[in-house]
Amino acid sequence: MTGKYFHGVDAKGRLTVPSQLRRELGEVCFVVRGPKEYLNVYSTAGWEKFCARFEGQSQSKAGDLMRFLFANAATCEVDAQGRILVPAELREYAGIEKNVTIVGLPDRAELWDSDRYRASEEAYFKEKSMAEIYEELGL
Repeated sequence: MTGKYFHGVDAKGRLTVPSQLRRELGEVCFVVRGPKEYLNVYSTAGWEKFCARFEGQSQSKAGDLMRFLFANAATCEVDAQGRILVPAELREYAGIEKNVTIVGLPDRAELWDSDRYRASEEAYFKEKSMAEIYEELGL
């Protein structure tokens, strides 16, 4: 998944998934809180890989982490109009009220409140040049 897309959430909390990403995410996707104030969206295969990271971990090590991470995740089906219903609790966590920036990444998509994303991107590029980013990635 790649690209940056701009969409709005309607009054019912539905978000149109861009057709380019919809092909990769499939008819069912999984939305979970990101480590900062945005949401991660996984395809079924991506979600299975994500969940596999927890296999074999002890309850004492991962119990609370898994409980609160999975309790705040949602299975979302793409409707006939190409939309998913993003639960209010997840939208609130990410500060999403109306305008959403959808960012495609190799293993998932991210949903950001557009103002937060713009501010985050501007701050990041004030600190780093593209040459520095490529160097950090070893490219």
